Amino acid sequence: MNLLYYGDNLDVLRRHLDDGSVDLVYLDPPFNSNASYNVLFAERDGTRAASQIKAFEDTWEWNEDAARACAAVVEAGGKVSEAMQAFRTFLGDSDMMAYLAMMAPRLVELRRVLKPTGSIYLHCDPTASHYLKMLMDAVFGVRNFTNEISWKRTSSKSDYRQGATHWPRVRDVLLFYRRDADAKGAFAYAFQGYSDEYIAAKYPHVDPDGRRYGLWDLSSLLALQQSTNGRVDR
Repeated sequence: MNLLYYGDNLDVLRRHLDDGSVDLVYLDPPFNSNASYNVLFAERDGTRAASQIKAFEDTWEWNEDAARACAAVVEAGGKVSEAMQAFRTFLGDSDMMAYLAMMAPRLVELRRVLKPTGSIYLHCDPTASHYLKMLMDAVFGVRNFTNEISWKRTSSKSDYRQGATHWPRVRDVLLFYRRDADAKGAFAYAFQGYSDEYIAAKYPHVDPDGRRYGLWDLSSLLALQQSTNGRVDR
C-alpha cells in the first residue's frame, strides 16, 4: 500500500504489478510536444537515470531502441500488432512512430494489470490523440471506449505576438476506456448530495407534504411532439 515507484514504468509494470490488480489508471505520458523539461531527480551517484531523462525530454526520434520496441510489439501478434504495422506503413520511420512504439507496450501492460471493473484515463493533446485513440482501440477493444473528455483551460495563450499562426490551443484530451464495458460495477456515477445552502436557494418553497420546489421561468423550454402527419407542435 502507498508505494511510489521511481524508474521506467514499463519495467515497474512487468516486475511489480500482478494481473488484474489495479482499479484505476490515470496516464499522463509525454505528449510528443518536442519540448524539453528539466530532469527532477538524479541517481545516488549523481548521474541522471536514462528513463528520467527520456521522460522529461519530450522529443522522440526513430532509432534502434524505437525499432526494437516496435518489432517486439509486432511479433507479439494480435490487434495491437496489426495497428502498429498499419502505423508503420503510414508513418514510416518517423518521430511519431517512435512515440507510438514507446506507448504501445505500456498500454498493453496497463490493460493486463487492470481489474475487469477497472478504467483507464489517458491524458494527451491533439498532437497525437488521434493515433493514441486508434492504438487504445487495438489494446482495449473498440467497445470499451467510453468517452473522449475535453480538459478546457481557463485561459489561452495564443502567442500571436511571437508570430503564431494558429487559433489558441485551449484544451487537452482525456481518452476514457474500461477494461470490460460489460463488467458489473465498471462505471459508478460520481454524485454527491446538494448542500443545505444550495437547496434553500434553489428550492425555497415547500408543499404541504414537505417537498421542496422552485418557481422558474420556463418560457425558453420547448416541448416538441411529433404528430402522425409529420408536423411538429410547440
